[in-house]
Amino acid sequence: MKLTSGICAASLLAALALAGCGGQESPAASTASSQESAPAATEAAEPIVIRLGHDAHPGEPFYAGCEKWKELLEERSGGTMKLEVYPSSQLGSKEDLLDQIATGEAMSTLADGAYFYDRGVKDFGIVFGPYLFNSWEEAYKLYDSPWYQEQADKLAEVAKLKIVASNWRFGVRHTLTTRPVEHVSDFKGLKLRVPTNVIQLKGMEILGTAATPMALGEVYTALQQGTIDGVENPVALLYYGKFHEVAKYLLTDAHVYNITNLVVGVDFFNSLTPEQQKWLTETCREAGEYQNALSEKSDNELIEKMKAEGVTVINPSPEFKQELVETSKAFYTLPDFKDWSPNLYETVKAAMK
Repeated sequence: MKLTSGICAASLLAALALAGCGGQESPAASTASSQESAPAATEAAEPIVIRLGHDAHPGEPFYAGCEKWKELLEERSGGTMKLEVYPSSQLGSKEDLLDQIATGEAMSTLADGAYFYDRGVKDFGIVFGPYLFNSWEEAYKLYDSPWYQEQADKLAEVAKLKIVASNWRFGVRHTLTTRPVEHVSDFKGLKLRVPTNVIQLKGMEILGTAATPMALGEVYTALQQGTIDGVENPVALLYYGKFHEVAKYLLTDAHVYNITNLVVGVDFFNSLTPEQQKWLTETCREAGEYQNALSEKSDNELIEKMKAEGVTVINPSPEFKQELVETSKAFYTLPDFKDWSPNLYETVKAAMK
C-alpha cells in the first residue's frame, strides 16, 4: 500500500509539472498571440480633394477668391478637405466640367443661369438677360429672393448641380471689339464671341450681332486672325486674358451684372457629413466676399491700364444707353423662350423690389 501511494504521488507531481510547462507560453509566443488578436492600427483618413476649374487668369479678383477659398477650407477643416485650383480653363470647357460634376465627381466650377437654362432649369436663364439689372443691389435682391431659392432647388433635382454659394461678383460685362461701336447699328453683323449657351447667344443677337459661340481659350487667336471681331466679358477677364492686345475698342455697355455661382454635384455634396457641408458652403461664401472687395476697386484701375496700352474706351451717351436698353427688351419676348413660365419677366422684376 505504501508503494502504491508513493507511485501515485510521484505521478501526480509529474503531471502537475508537465501541465505547468505546457500551459506557459514563451514571451515570443505570447507577443505573437496578442498581435494577432489586437485590431490593426487605423490609418489617418485621406483628405477629401475637390478640383476647382475656372476660366479666370492669375491677377483677376476671381482667381484670388478661389485661392482664398482653398486657404479657408483647408484651415476650417483641419486639413481634411482640400481644393486643387485649376485656372485658365486648364480642366477644359465649362460644359465638360459641368458634365463631370453632375455625375458626382469631386469637382467644382462657376456657372450661371445661362448654363442652367441649357441643363433644364429654363426660368433660371433670365438672370443673364441683357439689361435685366441696373445695379448690383438689384441683382443681390433677386439672388436672395424665394424665387431664386426655388430655382436652385430645381437645379439640384433636374441637373444634379448643387449651388454652394451665389454671392460672387464675376463682374459687369462689357464689350471689347476690333472696331468702334458707338451706335446700336454698329453691332450689325459684328462677329462677337459669346459663351456656348443659348441665353447669351440670343442676348447678343438681339442687338444685331453675328454672335459666335466659342470656348474662351480660343478667343485670343480668333481675334488675332480676324475669325471674330469682338468678345464680351468683365473687364478683369478681358485684361488678364490679354484680349486688349488684339482688340482696341472697349464699349462700357454694362449689359449684364454678373453674379455667379460656385457649384458641386448633388451626389458628391450628399456624400459629405453635415459638418463638411457646412465647412464647404461657409468658406465659399466668405471667399466670395473677399473677392467682391477686390473686384469693386479693380475695374477702374484696369480700364486706366487699358487706356495706357492703347485701348479706346467708349462710354455710351445717355441716348446710346437708352437705345441699347430698348433694343434689348425684345429678348424677353423671343419665341425661343416660350418654355419660360408665364409673365416670368414681371415675376423677376417684382422679386427685386
